[in-house]
This record gives sequence, structure tokens and C-alpha cells, in this order.
Amino acid sequence: MQFESRGVFMAAPALQQPSFLLANLKADWTNKPLLQRCHELVKIIDDYPAKELHGIFPWLVESVFGSLDGILTGWNLRFLHARSTEYNIVMDFLDPSGLMMKLVYKLQAEDYKYEFPVSYLPGPIKSSIQAGVLPDCPLFHNKIQFPMSGLLLLNPFEFYMFNFASSLNAPKNYPPGPHGSCSDSAYFVLVDNYLKYFLPTEGNVPPSPFSDTRGTVASPAPRSSNVPYVGYGGHSSSLLKRHITHQPSVNADPAAHEIWRSETLLQVFVEMWLHHYSLEMYQKLQSPQVKLALLQYRLSMSSMLCQPPTSPGSGTLHTYQEPFMPSEEHVLVVRLLIKHLHAFSSSLKQEPISSSPSTHSHGSPLEELKRVVVQRFVQQKLYVFLQHCFGHWPLDASFRAVLETWLSYIQPWRYTGEKNNQHADGQNKTVPDKWASFVQENLLMYTKLFQGFLNRAMRTDLVNAKNALMVFRVAKVFVQPNLAEMIQKGEQLFLEPEHAILQRQNRVFLTPSHGGSFLSSRQPMGTDAVFKVKSHVYSLEGQDCQYRLMFGPDLRNTVLKLIQIIAQARQTAKRISDHSTEMAANNSFLSWFGGGSSDHNNTFTGGEMDDMGEVVKKTHEFLDKALDYLCQIFRLNTGQLSQLIVNVASEEDNGGSKQLPDCIPSENGLVLTDLGRLQIINGLRRFEIEYQGDPELQPIRSYENAFMVRLLFQISSFINARLGDHMEALCSRHDILGSVGRHYLTSSSVVAEQRRRSPVTRQMRGGPQRARLSLRVLASYRTLLLLLLLYMLFTLLSFGVFSCTGLILIVSFLYELLLNFLSEKLKIQ
Repeated sequence: MQFESRGVFMAAPALQQPSFLLANLKADWTNKPLLQRCHELVKIIDDYPAKELHGIFPWLVESVFGSLDGILTGWNLRFLHARSTEYNIVMDFLDPSGLMMKLVYKLQAEDYKYEFPVSYLPGPIKSSIQAGVLPDCPLFHNKIQFPMSGLLLLNPFEFYMFNFASSLNAPKNYPPGPHGSCSDSAYFVLVDNYLKYFLPTEGNVPPSPFSDTRGTVASPAPRSSNVPYVGYGGHSSSLLKRHITHQPSVNADPAAHEIWRSETLLQVFVEMWLHHYSLEMYQKLQSPQVKLALLQYRLSMSSMLCQPPTSPGSGTLHTYQEPFMPSEEHVLVVRLLIKHLHAFSSSLKQEPISSSPSTHSHGSPLEELKRVVVQRFVQQKLYVFLQHCFGHWPLDASFRAVLETWLSYIQPWRYTGEKNNQHADGQNKTVPDKWASFVQENLLMYTKLFQGFLNRAMRTDLVNAKNALMVFRVAKVFVQPNLAEMIQKGEQLFLEPEHAILQRQNRVFLTPSHGGSFLSSRQPMGTDAVFKVKSHVYSLEGQDCQYRLMFGPDLRNTVLKLIQIIAQARQTAKRISDHSTEMAANNSFLSWFGGGSSDHNNTFTGGEMDDMGEVVKKTHEFLDKALDYLCQIFRLNTGQLSQLIVNVASEEDNGGSKQLPDCIPSENGLVLTDLGRLQIINGLRRFEIEYQGDPELQPIRSYENAFMVRLLFQISSFINARLGDHMEALCSRHDILGSVGRHYLTSSSVVAEQRRRSPVTRQMRGGPQRARLSLRVLASYRTLLLLLLLYMLFTLLSFGVFSCTGLILIVSFLYELLLNFLSEKLKIQ
């Protein structure tokens, strides 16, 4: 049925049942093009009351974003790009001020509720709810029904955002045809649009287009302007002091009724994208024992009294990890969120300096949100998220997405809107002193994750230009002037003894009974910076954590090892470059006949050799700059660095690259050590991969004639069977004849020498082999071509077939005899 034929029903929409409207929409959804469907939805949303639109809303959301289990793809926003004809239609429909959001606001004004399955929440939240534990995040308050029904009751805006955010983690359904970059997809652009609209860096959030009888769309949790923000995810029952009733205060700031959308969107994104670790850790972070221990530390009591003996530490987040691995697309979206939150926070209006802390509470709700958004909403979960990725991401170039997300978070000064981040000479601009507090309050983001990156870098193939680029990027960030000093200052504050704090500060904490709060985000003016650093470290790693100084001797030794690996990687890259140049020089038309390299494991062939020079040049550039930056960061002695590089170069010159990787002998052969694994990963040493079986039975090569190989094998086997004893006796002689025999006949000593260069097990090593004749060399196309050319040459000189054959045999014998004589002379010398 066409949309126009239903005009009678649209004129009197109250006469049409919601089920009939939904049935017609479902029928048209598969038969009509997208543009026509959207035009009809415009009329339906404008003409029908919320009571009837309420029935089609869940189906419409699923039709757009797909089902939560990934079976229905919906509009497949993650694979929809600008080159598609439907891209602009979809973006207009889902725009923050578009038709879909208009429907959301229309339903929001009537206070409808929709069900969202708990089973599709992130693992920690799902397990916690199923266990009957209320999550501490206020997003889930008043939405869970006990006894547990397995469903969340959400308002239309929350339901829309939950489905939008969860579609990022739904299983992918790849459409046919080429796939563009995920950063250009409709989903990625929509995330950016929603962040800019609901978390604006300039101005306020646009008001809702629909109003109820009280003058605004009913927010599910209005927050009075005198309610301060408190710690998120840690120590308060609610961020917004949400109530069950939805009656806003008459005197409340009207902006408070609009900012709830910003808070909801932010919490949904953080919970759905970053909240991924184990149930045990989640419950530990929520447990009263941990909260009590942290509260006691906030009172500056001794560490022995801070934590009950029976309560576990709140740290060791890496011990408990959810079996979840985000996709590269997931990480890129998280990076987009981090970058926007930094820009949002940096747009905070500067307040005049005042001695009264109470003056801070008079800012608008949006300004208050900017003040706490990064520390209270993101820090804890992002830290665990990045630690999980650092420890579980594959050791390949795809880690770049995780790396850039981390570097974006620890450089908030890049998103302040200021230009000229670099001096005219290309040097990094000094980090302003005003960011010292951010560095100190995020100390683990700088130090602990830097140590995690070092561990990855030492296990990565740094000869690869993409991996070398990641080392260069990290070194370039940490070499920024003033940043290392800020980190060092933060570590000094963390190491300051608690008794020194108590002696130096004679401050009085207000108790809740006196109108204060130990958990308020606003600390008294006399609070020392030590408190912030220690509170940050202990809240993320626990008071039993063993903090490792970034500028301590242990990490300095680790950096020296990395520098040595970088120097070795430079030498390896140079060797590969020389090898590829040599291969290119030898690459002629005779290579088809076997005239090229005999290394069948070589990977630098064809088009790859053409780009080898440029790749090696980039690798050298990245590694050279990384070495320079690391020396500046850790103030390394240039003489010591030069000695390390000289030692590496001398080891390469002495043939160290041709030695076996570091191994230890065992009853089953050689076993690689950790050092040997690093040497193999970085291309410093390798095992010679050779055929260890019978040379006559090795697979037929591409430069050999299969028929000739089989025929010559039969002939040589017949000769060896008849004359094997005589050939063995000939090879055992110590005169000139024995030398010639050992040269032409395959002796057991040659095979044994080859096998000593490989760590094969004893079971693989066969017994001694008899001397024998091998005619397989005659099956090579190169040999056949050479013989053909010689026959043609001798024929032109009027030699017969037998004469040609005799001359070829005599010349070959004399040539091999001369080579054998020269090799024997060299052995004697």
C-alpha cells in the first residue's frame, strides 16, 4: 500500500490503531527506497500523536541500528560512506536536530519507557546486575527492577543512545564491494556530531523542540544547581542525586533541565565503550571495604589503619581482565570521544581568583560538567581499558590505534583551540605549567602505560617501518619540553611520606555533620598536591601497589636495553637494504632459469624490492630520532650511547648476525631463551632453514624439469647401488683422487656439517650416509640452457656430437679440479 493512499488515516490518526500503523511501515520498509521511506516518516511523526508513535519507536530504532545480536544489520552505518547515494539521506535523518531525534523528544515529553536487555550490557555491568548488585553509575539507578527481570526501563532518549552505542560492538556484517576507512563511516561522523551537539565547546546545548506543560521536556533526573558533582564510579550513590519522581524544582536553573541529555549521552558512551573488565574487579571497586579504605586515606591516616586486614587491595587491575578485545574501529571511536572531551573541558570559562571555595558552585551546570568531565567520567575506565589493550593487543602495526588514543589522552593541551603547537624551527612547544596538575592527577597514565609500551616495543619487530614509527611517536610526545619535569614532580609528590604531610599541613576537614563532604570534588584550599597524586594512584592500583618510578634506575636500564635493540634494528635494516640491492642487481632474465637467489625463504621479491629503499630510509629516520629523543628524556650520557651503538656495529661486523639465536642445550636439542626470541623477532639472528632430509628426495624446484629429475634419480640410484662401495673407498683416500672424489660425490661429512648448523633434535638426526653420485644438477633449466649453448658453439666450430660431449666433460672436469685445488689451499692456510 502506497503512503498517499493512507492519507485518510493520516487526517484522523486517532482512528488508526498502532498495530496497523506498524504493520504498514514494516511492509513498506522492504519495498520502498530509503528516500521515500524517510519522507513518509516525516509526515507520520508530524501528524500522529505520541501515543501511537510509541508503538513504532522500538521497531524503528532496530531497523536503523540493527538488532543487538547483529543478525539484523539495519542501515549498516559502520559501512556507509559518503560515496554512497544514501549517505546524505541517513545523515539528515539521524542528525542531532533531525527527524529521528524529533521523534525521541516527542516521546520524551510523554514519559514513555522502553525495555533494554541487561544481557547486552558490557560484561561487568551485566554480571553485577544479574548478581543483584546495583551498579554505582547513576545511569542505571531507578531503571532496574528487583526481583531481577533482565530488563532496563529507559526513557526514549536513553533507549536511543543505548542502541546507538551498542551497535559499535555488535558483530559486523560485511556488505559486498570495497570497504572504506572506518573513520569516514556514517557511524563515526554521527558520533562526532552528537558529541559536538550535546557537549558543545561554545554556547549551551540547544533546547528541546517539544515542551510539556511545565515549559520543558521532562528530564529523568533534574539536578538542582546547588548539588555539586562528586566522584564518579567510586564513592557516591549518585552523580546527579537522581530521584524516583520527575518533579523539577520550580526555582531550578532552566539549563539544568537541558544538560541531562549531555550527561546521559556521556555516561552511555563511557559505560558501553570503556567499561570492560572482570566482575571481580568491578565488585571490588564497588565494595564498602575499598571505599572505606580510600576514605580513611583521604583523612590522612596511617596506611596500616587505612585498610582493614581482611579487605583486598583495590589495585592489580591487570589481574582481572574480561575476555574482551575491542576492534580497531572501537578504539578509534574511543579516541574521538577523548579528543572531544579534552576540547570540551578546555572550553571552560576562566573564573576570577577567589579565596572562597563556595564561589565555584555558582557556575552553570554545563560549566560544572566541563570542570569534572575528564577526571570523574573517563579516567578510571579508560585507564583499565588501555591497560587491557596494552597487554592483549597483537604485536603488529594495528596497535597504532591504541597508541594514538593513549597519546591523545595524555596531551590535552593539543585540544585547547590554540594554534602553532610547534616553534618555527619544528621543535615541540613547551608544555604550559598550567597542565602540571593534570599530569600529576593522571600520573599512572604517563608512567605505568609508558612502561607497558616499553615492554611491547622490546618484543616488536622494529625493522618494520610502522613499528619504528610508533616508537618515534611515543618518544616525540614525552620529549616535549617541561613534560618530563612535570612527571618527575608528580613522582616526587607520590613518594613523599605521609607523616611529613601531617607535620607540614595543619588543616581541618569538614565533616558531613558540619556541612562539608569528604567526597566532594572540591577540596579545601589547604589541601596539598600530594593528596591528589596519592589518591589517584591508590584508587587505580590500590594501596598495596608496588609503584615503579619512570625515572628510577630499573626503568633506566630497560630504556638502555630498548636503545640497544633500536641500534640493532638499524643495523638489520641496513643489512636487509644491502641484500635487496644485491638481489636487484642479480635479477636478470636468467633468474627464470634459476640464475637468481637460491634462498627460497626470501620475502623481498617483485614489487616489494622497488619500495625497499624508501622503507629502510623511513625506518632509519624514525629510529634515529627515537634514539635522540630517548636520550633527551632520560638524560642519557652521549658517550654511553655511542659505546652501545659501536658495540652493536662491531658485533654485526664480526659476523654476529650469522650466529644462531641465543639457545641452551637440552636432551631434545637447542631451546630458545628469552634473549633468543627477541633476537629472532627483531631480525638480529635466525636459524638457517634448510632441507634436512635426503637431498635427492627434496621437492622439485620451479627451476627444475620434473621429468628429468625423476629420470636422473633412477639413473643415479642404479649407479650408487652398483658402485657404492667403490665410491666410499675413493672418498676415504687422502690423495688427489680422494679429494676429487669427495668433491664430486656427496659425502656423509658434508651432510653432517650442514646439520650441525641447525638445532634439530636427536631423533631427527639420521645415521651417517654413504658417498654417492647425484645427477640432479643436470635437471636444472640453467644447466640445460648452458649445455645447449655450448653444443651450439661447438657445432659452429664444426665439432660433432660426441666430440662436443667429450670437450664439455673435459672442460667441466678441469674447471672443478681447479676449484677444488684452490679450496684445499685456502683450508690449509
